[in-house]
Formats: sequence, structure tokens, C-alpha cells
Amino acid sequence: RRWRATTRSTGTPRRSPATGATAPGSATKVLLAFQSIGVVYGDLGTSPLYTYSGTFPGGIRHPDDILGVLSLILYTLILLPLLKYVFIVLYANDNGDGGTFALYSLISRYAKIRMIPNQQAEDASVSNYSIPEPSSQTRRAQWVKQRLESSKAARIALFTVTILGTSMVMGDGSLTPAISVLSAVSGIREKAPNLTQLQVVWISVAILFLLFSVQRFGTDKVGYSFAPIILVWFVLIAGIGAYNLAAHDATVLRALNPMYIVDYFRRNGKQAWLSLGGVVLCTTGTEAMFADLGHFNIKAIQLSFSFIIFPSVALCYMGQASYLHKFPQDVADTFYKSIPAAMFWPTFIVAILAAIIASQAMLSGAFAILSKALSLGCFPRVQVVHTSKKYAGQVYIPEINFLVGAASIVVTLAFQTTTNIGNAYGICVVMVFSITTHLMTVVMLLVWKKNIAFIAAFYVVFGATEMLYLTSILSKFAEGGYLPFCFSLVLMALMATWHYVHVCRYWYELDRIVPAAKLAALLGRPDVRRVPGVGLLYSELVQGVPPVFPRLVDKMPSVHAVFVFMSIKNLPIPRVAAAERFIFRRVGPAEHRMFRCVARYGYTDQIEAAKDFSDSLLDGLKLFVHEEAAFSCSQHTDDNDGDGALRAAQAAAAEEEKRFIDAELERGVVYLTGEADVVAAPGSSLIKRIVVNYVYTFLRKNL
Repeated sequence: RRWRATTRSTGTPRRSPATGATAPGSATKVLLAFQSIGVVYGDLGTSPLYTYSGTFPGGIRHPDDILGVLSLILYTLILLPLLKYVFIVLYANDNGDGGTFALYSLISRYAKIRMIPNQQAEDASVSNYSIPEPSSQTRRAQWVKQRLESSKAARIALFTVTILGTSMVMGDGSLTPAISVLSAVSGIREKAPNLTQLQVVWISVAILFLLFSVQRFGTDKVGYSFAPIILVWFVLIAGIGAYNLAAHDATVLRALNPMYIVDYFRRNGKQAWLSLGGVVLCTTGTEAMFADLGHFNIKAIQLSFSFIIFPSVALCYMGQASYLHKFPQDVADTFYKSIPAAMFWPTFIVAILAAIIASQAMLSGAFAILSKALSLGCFPRVQVVHTSKKYAGQVYIPEINFLVGAASIVVTLAFQTTTNIGNAYGICVVMVFSITTHLMTVVMLLVWKKNIAFIAAFYVVFGATEMLYLTSILSKFAEGGYLPFCFSLVLMALMATWHYVHVCRYWYELDRIVPAAKLAALLGRPDVRRVPGVGLLYSELVQGVPPVFPRLVDKMPSVHAVFVFMSIKNLPIPRVAAAERFIFRRVGPAEHRMFRCVARYGYTDQIEAAKDFSDSLLDGLKLFVHEEAAFSCSQHTDDNDGDGALRAAQAAAAEEEKRFIDAELERGVVYLTGEADVVAAPGSSLIKRIVVNYVYTFLRKNL
């Protein structure tokens, strides 16, 4: 029999294709833009605390080097955060959600690249599953689709790049608090020079401990309420920048001429190239614009960045350059040295708060991305706490919070200076940029079907720029740059192990589904009774009868009067409407009253409570019975016009079956799950036995 989706028309407002939310008005856009300042831009806004010291670790050798670096900073901010992210990448959202996994899930809807074979034709009928495509179907897009689907190496490469990007964002989540808080706290030595660096480090550790302790309260309580503080921070750094320009040397505005970049490289050669690892720190937090997009919308991000964040940060860097042109010896602590004396303590207090909020923004993005990986079967099942009833994307993962917090504190104690942490931080930032560029190129080819010249220009300009920065920062591998690679390798190994065994297990069960003849024989056994109530047997298979069912009947020779083979399936989209949640199929003849049901969820959807779930499930089942009878009647009407008696009999049988389902529901719903031990096949390699028998088993039993 055909699969049929239980769908009904609803009277919900039209949703914006960009965000999946009701299209906001002008006032709402301005409000969202204001709120985004507190959630998204803390990291980008605190980058002036450490960018110049990271660029000139050995001091300034020539007065015009300041102009060259300022020019590099300004054009890097224009090229990467502004042009690439704000005006291009944000549009590649997955129904309003951003991040590397959102790009991966977007690609997976246009090409069958997912390793688990649970795609169904009905999935494409979900209202926000596909994005409106351009009218012209190009051969190039079809060629890319065929190559991705036919090449296992290409699918593995895409998955590997995606989990690498996720691992780097998690590394970012541990390094952002360390560098932001340490650089903010270091300013206290301006007023308390007797403090040692070790004492500053321990003060930072205390603040970090407090920061990770309050994560369980959620972004809406920790982040949104601090939007005014971050706004004050941007006003402060812009004002201090303007003051320094007026008080010291306004001629640094000459750096708007990009020729100073050329002169800088001619004069310094290899040293100029090495300094790019410090320059790129001015873009830290850029990925948060994309990762946190689900909390806001594109216009809000564009408004806040273009009219508040970019002018404020640019003015701050110009002011610092003006100060350094006059006092180059202060480059190790440019930000606090350049603050007017009367403004020091207010700025110091706001800097500490801004550093905490910056850390919160990156952690929120990391939690959100990891929850998407979890729902797509790419991460062990850990507890995900939804901290906001209003915003589904705001989540907190206790185990990950503990591990990231511990890593951040260990990094702070081990490295002790922002220069060494900056070397590790820069690699995370640029690697995420590069991965986004590569995934974006696939999106442009496959989904957007853009002109090949535009795609080539995008890839060459941004890819080459990011590669230049990456080669520079990798030169500092031994000076802290190894840290994110170690962190990412561990996280990638964990994710790859889980996904690999998860896929193997799915294929194993799929190859052993119970044939119809065997199912009929099981139910026909004299010792098997039909007992009252509704039974839900859970399995990850979305088709066929799972192999655990015969074992259930052998252990407990009874089957409930209404029996449903149940699967919870995550689609590669953020949300699935409640009316489109369930698809049903009848298993065997009607008198068996056995069904297959797939409950579909997006990666930001929350599963309902048991009572609500069973009520909606049985409502959907009754609707399916009704629609099945109506469909059968329409077929008979076409074949035998006027066969009214048959139609009436089918309608009566459907009503009787619906009453039977209601009666059995009153007798109770029983949830059945099978526990499976996964072991490597005999003759497997040593590595495979270790991965499957020990690593995967440890993860499954302890997370």
C-alpha cells in the first residue's frame, strides 16, 4: 500500500523563507537588531583588546608599519565579515538556521549525501523541506549532484569537512572565554602594577568558573539582558577611538589607501606575512553571526553590523593606530594604554562584562551547532536542555559545558598570555572561514545555481585570502597553534566513530528486516495472543519490520491489539509542522491492525511529552485510516462507477476501525524498545574491533 502523509490545512501566518519565522515588520527588525548586539557581537567587539599585541609580539620596527597593519585590519573587516558573511553567507541559511551543519543539511536536501539510507519521497512534501529553485535547471548542477551521489569519497569528504568545522567551532568555544577574559582582566595592571601575570591568570580563572556555572540559565537570561551593556561597550570604544584620533595623529586615516599594505609587505617581507596571524584576530566572532542566525533574521544582522558594529570597531582600531603612531612602545597593551585616565575604570568594568558576554555568544553558537549534529546522528546522545520557551535554538548541553569549561580553564593556566592563546585562536577562526567557503561553493553550484563566473570569483577571492591567513597562522603551530588541532582531532574521532557505527548498525538491521511471510507466520502461532491496548515498538528503521520484533514475540508471546512500528526520524531541516509530523503505512492485512509510523522532527524541534505525543500519534493514525478508505473508494469509483454499496461498506469499516483504536487507547499505550549490543564482525581488523567494541560501547553507555 502507498505511504500517505497525514497533512491538514492550517491557518498559520505565512512564514518568512529566510528564517522560518513569521515575517517581521520594521519595528521588529530594529528590535531584533538591538538584541543581536548582545548575543552575536560580543566576541567581535572585544577583539581590539588583543589584535595589535598579537600582530606586533616583538614590537613595532618602523612607524609606517602601523599604517600597513591598520589598512590590513580595515580591509580584512570589509572583505570577510562584511562582504562574505553579512551579504553572502547569511543567505545560505537552512530555513533560518546557520552554521556548518546547516550548510551540510541544506546540501543533503538537494543531493543524497547522507550515509544513513532513511530518505523517503514523502520528506520532500514537508512545507519547508525544499527552497524555491531557479527556473532554469542547469547541466552543471545536475553534474555536481550526480558526482556527489555516486562518489562515496565525495560524501565522506563533505561529512569530514563538516565535522571538522563543528570541531573548530567547539575549539573556538573554549578559546574565546580564555582570550577574551584574560585580555580584559590584564588591564587591571595599569592601576595595580604590583600584580603579577600569574595573579591576573587566577582572577581570570575565577571569572571563567563563574561564566560556565551560569550557562544552565540560558542565552535569553544571560545574553539578551546584556544587550545594553554591549551597546555601551561599542559606544565607549568608538568614543575612545575618536578621542585618540583627535588627540594624537589623525593622519593615520591615510591607511584607507590600500597601497600601505603593499609598502608594508615590501618593507617587512616574511615578517609581514607572519604578522597576518595577528591581523586575523580582528575577525574573531564572525562565525557567530551565522551560527546564531536562528535567534534573529538576516536583516537584523545586516542592520546591526553595518550601522553599529563595523563603524565602532573600525573607529577603535583607527584610534589605537593614532595612539601607537605616537607611543609605539605601548603596543603590548594598546587598548588600556590609549584610554583617557578619567575613563579607565568605567571602561575596565564594561570590558570585563563584554568579555563575559562575548564568551556566552560563542558558547551559545557551539551548543546550537552541536545539538544539530546530535539530531542528525553525528554525535553521541547527550542531554540537551532547551533553556528558552520562546527560542527553540537556545540550548544548553551540561556534559559539553563541563568539558569546554575545563578546557578553557586549562588553556588559561597553561598559556597565561593572550599572544600564545591568540596563535591557537587564529587557527580556529580561519579554518572555520575556509570550511564555510568550500561548503558555500557547493551550495552555489548545487542549490543556488549561480553563474560560474560569480562562483569562481567567490571561491578565488575569499579562498585565496583565507589560505594566505591560514599559512601565516600555521607557521606558529609549535607556539600554541597545535592546540585546536589536538582538540579537533579528539572531537572528530568521537563524532566519526559514533556516526560510522551508527550507519553500520542501520545497514545491518535493514538487511535483516522481517519478510511479510514470516510476520504472518509469527502472528499465526497458536501461543501468540493479541492483548488489549496500543503497543509502540521503537526502531531506527523507517521501512520494514525490524529484526527485534521476532525476538520480542519469542520472549513475550503476545502482540497488542493495535501495534505500531515506530521510528523517530530527524529531517535535515530546522522544523517540521505538527500537521506534517507523522506518515503511516499499514503492515499486513487490515485485520492485523498493525501499522508503520515515522515521526519526523527538524533538528530544532522538541519531542512532546508522552501524553501529548500518544494523543497526536493516534489522531494521526485515525486520520490515516479515514484517508486510506477515501482513497480506496475513489479507486473503486473510477473502476466501477456507481458501486455505492462497496463505498459505504469501506466507510463503515473505517469508522469501526477508528472506534476500535479509541477503545484500545483507553486501555493504555505501551512503549517497547530493544536493547542492542554492537560488536565488530569476526575477522575484523584490530582498529575496527577497538572502535566498535570499546570506543563506541563506552560512548553509548556513558553519555
